[in-house]
Amino acid sequence: MPTRQTEDNIRVLEGLEAVRMRPGMYVGGTDIRALHHMIYEVVDNAIDEALAGRCDRIEVTLNADGSVTVNDNGGGIPVGLHKQTGISTLQLVMTTLHAGGKFDSSAYKVSGGLHGVGVSAVNALSEWLVSEVRRDGKVYRQEYHRGVPQTPVEVIRDMEPGEPTGTKHTFMPDFTIMERNEFNFNTLAQRFREMAFVTRGVTITLRDDRVRPLPHEMTFYFEGGIRSFVRYLNRNRKALHDPIYVEREVEVDLSENGRGSLTIGVEVAFQYTDTSTTTELYFANTILTPDGGSHQAGLRAAITRTINLYARKAGLLKDKDPNFSSNDTLEGLTCIVSVKHPDPQFESQTKVKLMNPEVQGVVSQVTSEAFMEYLEINPRDARRIVEQCMTSMRARDAAKKARDLVRRGANLLENTTLPGKLADCSEQDPSRSELYIVEGDSAGGSAKQGRDRHFQAILPLRGKILNTERARLNKILDNNEVKALISALGVGIGDDFNLEGLRYGRIIIMTDADVDGAHIRTLLLTFFFRYMTPLITNGHLYIAQPPLYLIASGKNRYYAYSDEQRDEILKSLKNPERATIQRYKGLGEMNPEQLWETTMDPANRTLLQVTIEDAAEADRVFDMLMGSAVPPRRRFITTHAKRATLDI
Repeated sequence: MPTRQTEDNIRVLEGLEAVRMRPGMYVGGTDIRALHHMIYEVVDNAIDEALAGRCDRIEVTLNADGSVTVNDNGGGIPVGLHKQTGISTLQLVMTTLHAGGKFDSSAYKVSGGLHGVGVSAVNALSEWLVSEVRRDGKVYRQEYHRGVPQTPVEVIRDMEPGEPTGTKHTFMPDFTIMERNEFNFNTLAQRFREMAFVTRGVTITLRDDRVRPLPHEMTFYFEGGIRSFVRYLNRNRKALHDPIYVEREVEVDLSENGRGSLTIGVEVAFQYTDTSTTTELYFANTILTPDGGSHQAGLRAAITRTINLYARKAGLLKDKDPNFSSNDTLEGLTCIVSVKHPDPQFESQTKVKLMNPEVQGVVSQVTSEAFMEYLEINPRDARRIVEQCMTSMRARDAAKKARDLVRRGANLLENTTLPGKLADCSEQDPSRSELYIVEGDSAGGSAKQGRDRHFQAILPLRGKILNTERARLNKILDNNEVKALISALGVGIGDDFNLEGLRYGRIIIMTDADVDGAHIRTLLLTFFFRYMTPLITNGHLYIAQPPLYLIASGKNRYYAYSDEQRDEILKSLKNPERATIQRYKGLGEMNPEQLWETTMDPANRTLLQVTIEDAAEADRVFDMLMGSAVPPRRRFITTHAKRATLDI
């Protein structure tokens, strides 16, 4: 019988204890993403100073000891006694949830941090943190240990002549709570590049002092703002026209909702390319909102409505022709929307989605007016855009017919010409089952014999699947390997995608450790990224790591997964010269027992989970590696070939 809850079970968490007990509510978890989010929270405060016109330089340093320093030349956090609490304002901001200057509109007209949670949450999740404030001619300092002040706010020196005001935080993540990961320089660089594009006139410097003998440093400053950002994203694509750009402030009357009137700043830049790829980035007060929200809805509605109005008016759509859908008008579009709102409402503390309903109408109005004006002034570009939409609509109709065929094919897998077909498992619970996607008959045969039939299914693919980066959906759905994948997974594709239908909790790509295997793996990753992205973002996609070598020494056998591991094993042997080394050229060379022991047994295997740290960068990399433009791909391969790894 369950135990009754009593008054003693009700607990009130003091200070920052709630953050340490439930870090997911404040930084999104304890993994590598949350670790980076700690830096973003501190940098966002500096960006807010920039939006207030008090800061134009932000420096982020990854220190040699694993800590991080964020330094800005803003106004500096106030340090005097706070009237309401009687303690230093710096200590209040650093140790109290929902305490900050963003609740007072006179200090910040627009800011990304509105909950008063960010920097105090970082303090709570840090083993130690040191804050230094430069203001009023003095430099103030306070130290904290896991969110608890260790010293009073004290003056450590006078400011030097010409020394800028500002705030510097140095913190060491608390790895008793956060997972032990290292900060990734490239991930941070990509995020700060976005921030610099969206916040014109601000210089952001990222320095890595962990690198020896010379530190690695990058500086970002973009006078062109998001218009330059669109050009940057499309630099490896063929653009149909120059970027369309508009910036405007719109006053909105919300008196019916008891909120009075407020001014919303809208900045939009977009450009069509001749690809089938859509790239959308949405920002609210410089914060990237990957799940979109009301600004996304406004942009999409405006684009579709304006193209249809112009196409009818110009006679490019006849009376009998249907209107373009949103899918048609989004194809080939690269767009960035940046909204500045004095009172943004986000879905959560991690700010992944903007919820303000009034933003949709404002973005839609601003975009429609600017886009229609551009189309009327530039009829040649307008025709190119409409023709692109027309091509997309025809491909969509063909894809719909192909999807209908797939839906009607109840026994699709049995009817395909794939040599191995799907060998399903007996487990019906998706959370307990997994699907191995393998290349060819020989590997498929070994995998089928070596697997645990209870929870492991095998789907062999014949050769290389279609390069889905260069093909439209109707062509993709004509491909037998792709149809087998869609049917086996049960989630559909495109408009029909539904994660609830997923038949396997883990989808594991298992290919040979050679050039062809790497190519097949990349083709599969491209397909999943373009057409089944939620499988990646929800953590369902993995890459198996088969061994490269079998080392036999007497009766002992050792598996090595890299050249370095092979050398270490040989060094550990008493008679390495007598050892025999077998280099596995493919999975088919392993017998079923070896394949199970090394690559499929959950107790021994190594799986790499596929994640997307940054959608814009992943989009750019796939476009470059798998798209039609050859020179950028050649430059990338020749530059990175010796140290290439796959980390999407």
